[in-house]
Amino acid sequence: MIILGLSGALGHDASAALLVDGEVVAAAEEERFVRDKHAKNRMPLESARYCLRAAGVAPGQVDVVAFPYAPISLASPARWHYARRYWYAPDRSLDALLNGNRRFRRNRRKVRDMGEAIGIDWSRTRFQPVEHHLAHASSAYHLSGFAEKTAIMCVDGKGEYATTFFGYGEGGRIHRLKEFYDPDSLGGVYGAITEYLGFEMLDGEYKVMGMAPYGDADRYDLSRLIRARGRGFEVDTRYVNTVGLRRYKENGVGFYFSDKLIDWLGPRRMGDVADEPYIHYAAAMQRMFEDWCLKLMETYLGDILAETGKLAFAGGGALNVKLNQRIVARDDVDELFVQPASGDSGTALGAATWVAAREGERLSRMTHVYLGPAYDDDACLEALESCREPVRWRRLEDVPAETSALLAEGHPVAWFQGRMEFGPRALGGRSILGCPSAPGIADRINEQIKFRERWRPFCPSVLDRVARDIIQTDQPAPFMTITFDVAEAWKARIPEVVHEDGTARVQVVERDAHPRYYALLEHMERLTGNGVVLNTSLNRRGEPMVCSPGDALNMFFGSDLEYLVLEDYLVTKGDDA
Repeated sequence: MIILGLSGALGHDASAALLVDGEVVAAAEEERFVRDKHAKNRMPLESARYCLRAAGVAPGQVDVVAFPYAPISLASPARWHYARRYWYAPDRSLDALLNGNRRFRRNRRKVRDMGEAIGIDWSRTRFQPVEHHLAHASSAYHLSGFAEKTAIMCVDGKGEYATTFFGYGEGGRIHRLKEFYDPDSLGGVYGAITEYLGFEMLDGEYKVMGMAPYGDADRYDLSRLIRARGRGFEVDTRYVNTVGLRRYKENGVGFYFSDKLIDWLGPRRMGDVADEPYIHYAAAMQRMFEDWCLKLMETYLGDILAETGKLAFAGGGALNVKLNQRIVARDDVDELFVQPASGDSGTALGAATWVAAREGERLSRMTHVYLGPAYDDDACLEALESCREPVRWRRLEDVPAETSALLAEGHPVAWFQGRMEFGPRALGGRSILGCPSAPGIADRINEQIKFRERWRPFCPSVLDRVARDIIQTDQPAPFMTITFDVAEAWKARIPEVVHEDGTARVQVVERDAHPRYYALLEHMERLTGNGVVLNTSLNRRGEPMVCSPGDALNMFFGSDLEYLVLEDYLVTKGDDA
């Protein structure tokens, strides 16, 4: 069976994923093709075309188009809860009750129109809507490789109405235990504080997480934002998760928090400096988010975890690596699988896997995310020859060896190799690399190459055979989805990838997943004594990760990078080509 998963219902992070007989053969975010970060208000037209082309599948061969957004019955508590909690905005309340699937109908039309544009034959291809949080759940559970009964948690802003999901998977089926509904959203509160701290919601949450270690969570108590209610929680919409006239506005732009929050905490943060009191607000928000997620996990999944110790986690909240560190530290969690594309882009994969599982197809553990386009040397050479900037290049005899020599000398290197990663993390396909023992390399990359805030941390890619010595655990970590305490002996060896709190968001690299990247790490070990590189995404601030050789060259010439390894070519800047 050929299943095309598409996301984009919520106006951001459109993507496509293709399954053929249960195998994930291609997946990519639309932003990488259209060069618009998060692909706002777009459908996954180019990413769908790529997936079909990569698999050699004609549009007319697609059996099912799966879409992670579904109609919600009036008999469900979701629409009634929404209407009750948004009583202060009666237009929202009445719309939820009288026309609560309006957005689904609009999205269904968009999918059908897009399908026709790429050649889908709707007379033979079935359209299958999947509830948003079931898609998140499927993306984690069905690709976790767990055979045992598995606890499932999904935390994000919201889907149709649900914001938080607790359930379990058993025998390939997902069972729902508990959902919470908008406006009671932990992800929504985190997003509101993200906006208050001067970042963009749905993009800057990881910046808040990176700022938090510089602050003291005990300095400010934010608990009034979320209160306990029975076995769950309720958000105080007088402060956050607000709509309509309650929203705070600046220059005609409304935010997800109210004037009451400004009256309490002071003016919204501006600029790039991590200063007081905002670093303390970030720390307090991070701890409150962690505490509530863990409390709810214990309440609804504690019995399952005690039985099997397996947890699958997805949703935007699953990209909170500090929360994930606390999860794996629990005695009742033997193994955590975090979907590497946990945000809404991953729901294209989730919707497709949900359909595949329902059809009885066998799904395997996700072991890598190299599911996007690859470009051979001919394509790279074509891009180099058509480059309008003065550029030099030469073919490398031994790419890992010669690249590692540059890194060991203290140079940052842009690294463009193989298939592009699916999801937000650069994992050795589209990366900027540095030597983590070279003093000042992190500041240099932040200031001169990525043009981002100085306090933002960088992450290490680590050889699998030295990983345990660094992170002191055997927890699988191939996707940079968990932070770990760095062993004392290693903090001085790789200081440029150790964050303010002594942790690092590690990628453990295995040879089979990316042989050339693994070889690079082996050469770094011979040259520096450390099988580790600093790894960050190949992009500038505010831009998507690069996709094509042309994108890589544009980024290269738009920054102070001096070296770009473009497949087998070493590219440098020069006055003649």
